[in-house]
Formats: sequence, C-alpha cells, structure tokens
Amino acid sequence: MKKYIGLVALIFLASCKSKSVLSEVKAGKTLTSEKIIESHYNNKKDFSTVYIKASARYKDESQTQNVTAEIKIKKDEKILVSIRFLGITMAKALITPSEVKYYEKLNGKYFEGDYTTLSQWLGTDLNFQKVQNLLIGQAMDDLTKDKYTTIIEDKMYKLSSTADKRNSKTFYFEAGRFLIKKQQIEQTYEDRMLKVAYPNHTQYAQAIMPTGILIEAFQKKGKTNISIEYNSVSFNEELSFPYSVPGDYERVFID
Repeated sequence: MKKYIGLVALIFLASCKSKSVLSEVKAGKTLTSEKIIESHYNNKKDFSTVYIKASARYKDESQTQNVTAEIKIKKDEKILVSIRFLGITMAKALITPSEVKYYEKLNGKYFEGDYTTLSQWLGTDLNFQKVQNLLIGQAMDDLTKDKYTTIIEDKMYKLSSTADKRNSKTFYFEAGRFLIKKQQIEQTYEDRMLKVAYPNHTQYAQAIMPTGILIEAFQKKGKTNISIEYNSVSFNEELSFPYSVPGDYERVFID
C-alpha cells in the first residue's frame, strides 16, 4: 500500500454516518467577523474521549485505497488510529502534541517525528490542536488570534484572513449554528494548498460532529484526495491507546 497509508492513518478518519442530519440556514444578513467567530465557538465540544469507526477513500497520482479504521481521541492529549484493509490491521498511528508516529505492516516500516513531514505532505503547517479541530469539525486555526474580512458567498459567511500575506486563509460557515462548511489554507510562496469541506453535521448530546470530511491537498508533487465517512461515534468511554512497533520493523525518513 506504500508509505502513504500510514500518513492517511494520522488524521483523516473522522466523520460519521448520522442518525439525522442537521438542517442548515443560508446566510442573508451581514454580520461582523467577531459575531461569526463567537457564534462558531458557542458550539461546545463537551467530551473527554471520542471513539469512531470510519471508512475512507484515499487517492493520489499513483494509487487509490479504500480502508476502514478505528479512531480513538483523548481530547487535547492523543489520537490513535488503526487502519484495516479487508479486515486486517495494516497500519497504526499515534499522534500527540509533541510527535507523530506510525507503522505499516505491508513493508515492515515505521516513522517517528514531529509535524514537519505531515505539514509538508498536506500543504499547510500543522500541530496537534489543528489536527484535532479538523477531525471534530472546528476551524483549524484559533480564529480569535487573527483579523478577517467578511462577505456572504454561496449563501455562506466567508471569513478571509488579512494579516499574513504569505498564507491565504478562508473559512465558510452556515448561518444557523455557524457550523464550519469549508476551510482553505493556501501558502502561495510554497505553492501548497489544503481544502477541507464538511458536507453535513449531526447533533449528539456531547457535541455537534461532521458526518463526513472531504479533503484536497495540492502541492508541486501532485494532488491528494481523501473522503471520509463515520460509521459510528461514541463519547466518554474508557479507552486504551496501545501502540508498539514490532521489533524487526525498519525506521523510515520521509522527504
């Protein structure tokens, strides 16, 4: 399956086939960016752990893979992903605020490092909080740390960053609960771009979660597409996070 299945395991298995999809409201009234940001963060994420069973489709310039996965999130601490192909565990990944690591069975390889490689592969600078936010359907960046212009586009509120000329960032929200629908980060000087879209959302007692995630990563080496769908989601269970690289696996360094 090549080395990329391990990277797929790191972040992209986090959407859910919901019992009921939340209705959305079209933007029609002009609002300030401060009001939109405040309303977005009013959607509380009141949980300690999330356990997700998901399916995902990965496609790049050379391959297409369909996989299933278990994703365990301990909020603000760690994320464990187990990738399965035809029911067999083929890769496992563990990410924490300080490191990213995974191993894959097919070639007997493993990787350990910081977020530099993952950031280069996806086309935007990443850290643990951004990855977690992406998975649970929240703006990847802390929106309170920047300034934005606001317009209505495609009947959604569009926030565009005005502070950093090297990084163009846009966020789209529906007008009911101000759930994020799209977020796009473009690094023009590095010729990299990441697009993330959330087709729908569902309501749980602990949080509103996306029902799916569509990801497009563009860079000089080519384009990567990942589409994800949750099959089940549960909250606040006692979860274990076992991760151990088999002793005969070879460490790899990814350019």
